[in-house]
Amino acid sequence: QLQLVESGGGLVQPGGSLRLSCEAAGHTLDYYAVGWFRQAPGKEREGVSCISSDSSDVRTYYSASVKGRFTISRDNAKNTVYLQMNDLRPEDTAVYYCAAEQDEILLCPHFNSWGQGTQVTVSS
Repeated sequence: QLQLVESGGGLVQPGGSLRLSCEAAGHTLDYYAVGWFRQAPGKEREGVSCISSDSSDVRTYYSASVKGRFTISRDNAKNTVYLQMNDLRPEDTAVYYCAAEQDEILLCPHFNSWGQGTQVTVSS
């Protein structure tokens, strides 16, 4: 049973930065692809970024709305995946979720394990 816990959310001003963490328990993340998603009030869940399970040759994906501003990375020794968010905008305000699926090939597979989310608010 894989458990995922997000942390690092908070209130920041436009142009600011945050680093979100997704820590896993119950199983190692070494062979899991991990994704970050977000959902704003009244809107559907949106895929943000994914990272492959190959930590020696990491492949990543970013949605068009965050590419160039966000960076996903993983530290298998800490069983943690991070999302560095720079140049934040009010439209980035949402609850951010991480998800994981055991897959050694696909970058963004269908995810079955989800965390409970962390709130990110971008406002002056």
